[in-house]
Amino acid sequence: QVQLVESGGGLVQAGDSLRLSCAASGRTFLILAWFRQAPGKEREFVGGIRWSGGSTYAADTVKGRFSISRDNAKNTIYLQMNSLKPEDTAVYYCAADRTGRPVMRLPSSYDDWGQGTKVTVSS
Repeated sequence: QVQLVESGGGLVQAGDSLRLSCAASGRTFLILAWFRQAPGKEREFVGGIRWSGGSTYAADTVKGRFSISRDNAKNTIYLQMNSLKPEDTAVYYCAADRTGRPVMRLPSSYDDWGQGTKVTVSS
């Protein structure tokens, strides 16, 4: 199992920035990703990173505002969120794929999940 610990959520105003962190430990993983889930909605892919090579991917809904980076030495990924909007309000989850499944945006591609960190964007 991969243990994932998210941090950095909070209450911000529209237009603000926030950076989330996800520290991974335990078993080897190939992909780490961020998902979010708003009340009453399905879990949604935000972005991901392939650990080997560092290629990053972002969902169209956040492209240009959110970016993913990593610190190899700390086995940590970050989600930098800029120009936040009220519709970005959600619980943000970190997820680990241990085998490198082909479809990064599907929640079913991931083996392990963090507990989530709540982001609230007020208008």
